[in-house]
Amino acid sequence: MKKSLLSLAFVAVFGFNATASTPIDGEKKEIKVSESTVTWKGYKVTGAHNGSINLKSGHLEMNGKKLTGGEFVVDMTSITVTDLEAGQGKEKLEGHLQSADFFGVESNPTSKLVFTTVKAMNDNSYTVTGDLTIKGITKPVTLVVSMFENKATATVKVDRTKYDIKYGSGSFFDNLGDKAIYDDFDLVVDLAL
Repeated sequence: MKKSLLSLAFVAVFGFNATASTPIDGEKKEIKVSESTVTWKGYKVTGAHNGSINLKSGHLEMNGKKLTGGEFVVDMTSITVTDLEAGQGKEKLEGHLQSADFFGVESNPTSKLVFTTVKAMNDNSYTVTGDLTIKGITKPVTLVVSMFENKATATVKVDRTKYDIKYGSGSFFDNLGDKAIYDDFDLVVDLAL
């Protein structure tokens, strides 16, 4: 269950829902963190877990109506599990996800995504490459961001083992059976500007 939660946490990190007026060239649009959401989904052999994580700060960089960059900081201490009820393992799983087995939030309270390249696919969609930092380890990720009027949406699949999160990974441990947790998790972020 704990292993599934970790996978779920990463599922939801980077999808967007941005509300913005027409920006000025080179404008930085600050994120309204209280109105934005980050959700995650992690997978295990016997199912999946999902939850949310709070954004701490962030912005999108625009040139006219075109996305040109962005940066987001996530408060890892806020990881919650939303598919379990209190008393049904919710608190245990949240504690395990915050532990050194997973995100080690005591020494790594935030994670960060910084866009490094943004390439237009068409009028509404962009292929974005960015540097994702989790547990102090930075690795490149690629995601597709789609923008329609006042919205931006994106998801990213993250291989947790690249960030030294190996707990329950069949890639590193044998004979896990139905206790195995898959390496990839999904993140989806909805951003309000």
